[in-house]
Amino acid sequence: MLDKSDAHFDALETRSADQRAAEQLATLNGLLDAPIGDLSELAGLPVLRKSDLVARQSANPPFGGMSVSNVAHVFQSPGPIYEPGGISHDWWRMGRFLHAVGIGSGDIVQNCFGYHLTPAGMIFESGARAVGAAVLPAGVGQTELQVRAAKDIGCTAYAGTPDYLKVILDKAEEMGEALRFTRAAVGGGALFPSLRQEYADRGITCLQCYATADLGNIAYESQAMEGMILDEGVIVEIVRPGTGDPVPEGEVGEVVVTSLNPDYPLVRFATGDLSAILPGQSPCGRTNIRIKGWMGRADQTTKIKGMFVRPEQVADLVAKTGIAKARVIATREGEMDAMTVQIEGDGHDAAALAEAVAATLKLKGRIEMVAPGSLPNDGKVIDDQRSYE
Repeated sequence: MLDKSDAHFDALETRSADQRAAEQLATLNGLLDAPIGDLSELAGLPVLRKSDLVARQSANPPFGGMSVSNVAHVFQSPGPIYEPGGISHDWWRMGRFLHAVGIGSGDIVQNCFGYHLTPAGMIFESGARAVGAAVLPAGVGQTELQVRAAKDIGCTAYAGTPDYLKVILDKAEEMGEALRFTRAAVGGGALFPSLRQEYADRGITCLQCYATADLGNIAYESQAMEGMILDEGVIVEIVRPGTGDPVPEGEVGEVVVTSLNPDYPLVRFATGDLSAILPGQSPCGRTNIRIKGWMGRADQTTKIKGMFVRPEQVADLVAKTGIAKARVIATREGEMDAMTVQIEGDGHDAAALAEAVAATLKLKGRIEMVAPGSLPNDGKVIDDQRSYE
C-alpha cells in the first residue's frame, strides 16, 4: 500500500531554488508598499517583534491598525496578542505537514489541541480538512472520554502536544482498550527521541512541526526525519540575536519569518526562537531549505549587578569595535554578580575593549580574549551561569 506521504503535497515542494525565490519575491512584492529587487534585500527592512505587536494593538485594537482581511475568527495569545483566523482553504498551511505525516482521506484525526481563545485547534482542523481527513475536536482533558471516543469512532491519527498522546495511550491500556492510532502530528512542545521511539514501538509514526499562532506552519518534518523543511508559504531568515542581520549558513541565530499570507502578511516577524539552517536537501525529495528545529529562545536579556544587558547591546559592541564575536557570561563571585566578556578577534587592545564594554553595556566586566572560532555555535550572546536554586 502506498504511504500517503510518498507523493508530495503539491508541485511547490519540488521547485528549484531559483524558481522558488523568484515566485516568493513576486508574491512578497505584491504585499509590500515598496517593492524590493531581491530576497536578500529583506535584511534591510525592520524586524517586527511581539512587543511591537502588543504596543500597536494596545493603541489600536484589535490588530494594531494592520491591513487584515477575510477574518472569520479572532484569537488571543499570551501578551495579550490578538491574531486573525480565516476559513479559506488551509489558511494556516498545515495540510502540507499532515500530508507529510501520512494523514489523508479515510483518516479520523483526534485533535487534542485547544479550541478556546488560542488558534491551535483550528489550525490543525483546517489542515485536516485540506487533506480530506475527518476530525474529532477533542481538545485537552477528560482522558477517559477521549479514550472512549477514540475507540468508538475509530480514530486513526492524533494531533496535539507530543506528551499528551502517551497519556491517552496509557489510559487506554489501563481501561483495556485497543486504539487504532498509526499516525501522530505533534507540535507545541519538544518531541524527545525516547518518546518518539516509544510511539514507534506502539506502531505509531510521530512527526513534528514548528508553527506559531501568528504565522501558522513555519517548518515541518517529513518521514526522512532529517531536520525540518520550510513551509512554501513563508520566507525564513536566521539572524544574529538582537539584530536583523542574517548569520552564515549553519550558525545558530534567531528565526525571523515573513509570511506570504495575503490576508495577514507579517514581514520579518521575530519569533524569539533559535535555530540554524541545515546544508543540502531532504532525502524525501522536497527541495526547500531545512532548519534544525527549535534550539532555544533568542531573548537572552539578563540582569547583572542590577542592570539589564540585552542581546542588541552585545551586537552593538561587536559592530563598534570590529571584533568577530562576543559572549557575555554572568556568574557569581561570593555574593556579588560578575560579568566576563569573551571576545573573538586578533590584534585588539584589551584596555580599549574594556572601555567599549563599559560604554556600550553600561557595566564594567572582565575581558577574556579567545581564539577565533572557539565560541560555541549555540546562538547565545549572553550566558547566565548563575544558580538560582
